[in-house]
Order: sequence, then C-alpha cells, then structure tokens
Amino acid sequence: MDNVRQMNRDTADNDGFTRVPPHNHDAELYVLGSCIHQPRHIPALRNLITGADFYRPAHELIWTVLGELFDAGQPTEPVALTRALEKRKDLNRAGGAAYISTLANYSWPSPDYYASFIREAADLRDAEELGRRISQYAYEPDAEPARVVTFIDDYLTRQKERTAGRSGDPADALLAELLDTSALDNMPTLEPLVGDLLHLDTLARIIGPSGHMKSFVVIDIAAHVGTGKPWHGHHVTQGTVVYLVAEGHRGIRKRVRAWEKHHGMKMDNVLFLPRPVQTRGPEWDTWIEAMRRLAPSLIVIDTQARVSVGVEENSNTELGLVIERLDDLRRATGACVLPIHHTGHIGEHGRGASAAKGALQSEFHVSKKGDNASNIIVTMKVGKQKDDEEGDDLQFGLKVVTLDGETKPDGRPVTSVVLESLAPAGPVHGSPEWLVEVLDRADIPLAWGSPRVIKWCTESGIQMRKAKVEEAVKIRKTRNTFDDPRNARNDLPPNLPRDLETTSPRDLGGSSGEATQNPRSNIPPQTGGGRGDAPSKPPSPRSPSREGGGEGEDEKNTTPETPLCTVCNTPLHGYRLDRGYTTCLQHDAA
Repeated sequence: MDNVRQMNRDTADNDGFTRVPPHNHDAELYVLGSCIHQPRHIPALRNLITGADFYRPAHELIWTVLGELFDAGQPTEPVALTRALEKRKDLNRAGGAAYISTLANYSWPSPDYYASFIREAADLRDAEELGRRISQYAYEPDAEPARVVTFIDDYLTRQKERTAGRSGDPADALLAELLDTSALDNMPTLEPLVGDLLHLDTLARIIGPSGHMKSFVVIDIAAHVGTGKPWHGHHVTQGTVVYLVAEGHRGIRKRVRAWEKHHGMKMDNVLFLPRPVQTRGPEWDTWIEAMRRLAPSLIVIDTQARVSVGVEENSNTELGLVIERLDDLRRATGACVLPIHHTGHIGEHGRGASAAKGALQSEFHVSKKGDNASNIIVTMKVGKQKDDEEGDDLQFGLKVVTLDGETKPDGRPVTSVVLESLAPAGPVHGSPEWLVEVLDRADIPLAWGSPRVIKWCTESGIQMRKAKVEEAVKIRKTRNTFDDPRNARNDLPPNLPRDLETTSPRDLGGSSGEATQNPRSNIPPQTGGGRGDAPSKPPSPRSPSREGGGEGEDEKNTTPETPLCTVCNTPLHGYRLDRGYTTCLQHDAA
C-alpha cells in the first residue's frame, strides 16, 4: 500500500488532478492591499463582500482585522496590521509579517472592481456546494425528495439575506454592528498620552480668554510629548507632534527657542505648519491623508476659529460640522486632536454653541492672574473628563528666558517665558493638606474660619476652591496636639458658634506695647488652666492694614506687609514666599 497516493475529497474521478474550488487569488490580494493603504474603501467594500467570501482563511482573518482597525479609527498600515494580529496571537495564521508586507505591494484606486471577482467566485463555490449536497442527499439509502427540496429552500433564503446585507440594507448593517457583553472586552481602552489628562485617539480642547497663556501651555505639552519628558509630574507617552499654527505664527520660534534653552535640549519630534487649513474646505481631506501617513500622537489646532472661518459659531449645526471634520482627523490618525479655542466675554465656557463640548473627551480651561512675569500665576482647570476623575487644578509660574545672541533694534535682549510648575515637594499643590502647610508657615491663627481664610488666600494670590479651604480649616481645627505651639493660641471654647468666629474683633494685633508687657510664657500647661501665660488674643500674622490693627500700634510690633526682592525691591508673590525664595522669579539665579 506504500505506492498508493492519498487523494483528498476534492479529487475528481480518477484523473489524478485535484479539484480546486472557484476562487480568484489575485483579486483577494488587490482588495486587501488597497484597504491597507486606503481604508476609506472598507465601508463600500462591505456592501459587496463579507469575510466568508475570501477563499483563503488567512485572507478572511486579515479582512476582519482591517475592519476592526478601521472601526476603531486606528491606522491600517502594515506595521499597525501586524501589531494587531500579534495582539490577537493570529499573526502566524495570517501568514506572518513577511506576508503582510507582500500584501502592501498590491494596491488599486478602485478595489470594488476586484471585489466583484471575489463575490462571483464565492457565489460559484456556494452553488457548487449546493450541487454536491443535493447529490449527496439524493444518493443516500433513505433519501427523501422532500429533504432535498427543504435544503434548496433554505439555501435560497440564506442567499437572499446575504445579498441584502451586501447591497447596503441599513437594518442588516446595524444588526451586524451590535455587540454582546463579552464582545465589549475586545474593544480598545483609552491609551494615555499625558497622564490622566490627554489620551490617544480622542478629541480634546483647551479654552481660555485671549492672552491668557493658552498657547504657552500647549507648546509646553507638545514639547514634552515630542521629547518624552514627564509633564510636570504626569507620565508622557512619547510620539510625534504636529502643531498647526493658524494664528500667531511669527512668535512661535521665539517660544520654542526659550523652551529649548530653559530645558537644555532640542524640541525633537515636534513639527509646525505655519498657516491655517480650513475644516470646511477641500484641503482638509488632503490634511487628513497627510496626517494619516505621518501617524502623529498629538495634533494641535491653534486656533479652532482660524480653521473654521465663515462658520456661525452660535449655530449647533454649523459648529457640529466643524467638530465632525476634526473627528474625521482623529479617526484617520488615532491621535489626540487638541484644538485651542477662546472663551466668551462672560464665563468659562468655550465661545459659540454648546453642542461641541459633548463630542470632547477632555476639556481644560486656562487662565492667568497677575500683571508681570514675576507674579503671574497660570491656572489650568479640568473642565471635563468623560471617563476619568477630573482631578485637581494645575498652577504654573513664569520664568523669563533671554535668547542668546538676539537683540531688538534698540539693543535690548530678546526674551520669552516658559512655564514652571508650582507644585511643592510635599503635598500636592492645591490640596487641603497643602493649604494647611501654607497657613501654618504664615502663622495664621487656628481660630480663623473659612471666610477669613478665603479672604487671606485671595489677597495672597492663592486660588483655591471653597470646599478645599473648608477642608483645610477643618483639619487645622481638629488638631489637638499639645506639642503644636499653634494650639496655645487657640483659646476659644470648643462649642463656640460658627457665626461668632467670623465676627471676631478687627483688632487682632493687640494694643500698643502689649508684646513687651505680656511676653509669651514657656511655662508648661497647668491642670485646669491655659498654657502658661499665653495671651488671650493671637497676634496678627500680617500688617495692621490687612488685619485691621490700630494706627497707634508700635512699629516694632508690626511686620512688613510683603517682603521685597533682595535685587530689585519688587514685592515677592505668595508662592515665592511659601517656597522660601528671597528674590523674584526674574532674578532667580537658578
């Protein structure tokens, strides 16, 4: 029997030749190769063919993965396709990475032409299978004519449903997209780009009043993504950044050079297009295709208004079309698309119709407080995070950077500014625990309630939400450690009504000469009494003008309202005091 050649079931008669079912191998190659380079054809091709129409199982698998990548808005190029197959552990079934590269060599502007060949071959295979089954049923020992007729009817029904699905039946298309709960686990999760703030394949937005440092914040984010440096304590996924400078392109170079000098490195992987591309114009499709080929991680649009000229911003319909075109860019590239937009004259909402915010994954509000670089504080608030906790506000100071070898016509040096995080090494900046440390360092009395602390924070340039201030006050009041010297100054009864502490006398600094007449005692606390000879009223941590002290108080019992910079005598800002600096930011030697 060793000389007997095994024949498979498709061998016809005894001619020794294998019967190959109808198929068109080259057509399958051109359809898949065209979809790799031009995924926009996939929706139209789905109306003509299905995965089961491919003769080779490997081609059916590749077609399925290409459709999944397209539906997720991810690139379909060979590298992305290979990676997706590896994640599914199906790369070997698909023929390997080398075969994927071979497919990329096949491309045609109109792949529907070759899809018709695939469909025709699939129909012929089905008809052949129908004939084989009819013959099988007819020659069975217990064959019944009714069984053959029923099989034929079922076949014709399936073919009718299949044809309706491929012809664009909208109901059939929607039913095919439905997922059960198990399939939800296969959906891709958000991939972080900048901590929990920005994610890949999302549409985000930064808004704020004109001239409030929005572009400086975004340039700083772009530079950190391009170089891979953590962004002020937030992890960064390194990738290419494209910055569309639709307005203010003449000042972008100076800002970039200042960032590079301050950080001592080149701003790599950040590309700039110094002109607008209109979302409602034909060039936007070209822009989408260019970005699809480049595959950046972050695309900045500066600003939204300059790429939507002529659009009625207050119209939900017209602005919705702009947002849809931005979303087209996201789907084609898988990048985080980040437009910059202005707020209206009143409030902290983006200018124009409110429908745009619903399409955003994230939105941030940027504002500044101060009148020069030495005391400006830039605050970035999280206005929306669709799937994550919003988190705390971020605050930055500005540092002036002089550009080497550049001067103005009158001889003055050319300067720009960069962001410096104000987050201390201890508690997170802006948290209630951080405010507790600030109040302790400023020697604020423990008897102060929330209204007085809020007023003091406002005067000191500290921006805090009311709820966080109240939490900080509660933490300070609930402390009952005798080792804490500040507790010696809180001699108010524990059951004091809340409204009484907010109406305490304006004169908290004591009468003239009181500090000399009643020096603070170091006697340990006695049973049934106060701590030594501690004064009944806490001395003011600030000047009489801020705490309401009398005009006749001794000069020696008052402190300067705000310490001055040791170089230029400029009043130091609140956060500079909190961190122990003796100079303003402009004269910081570091």
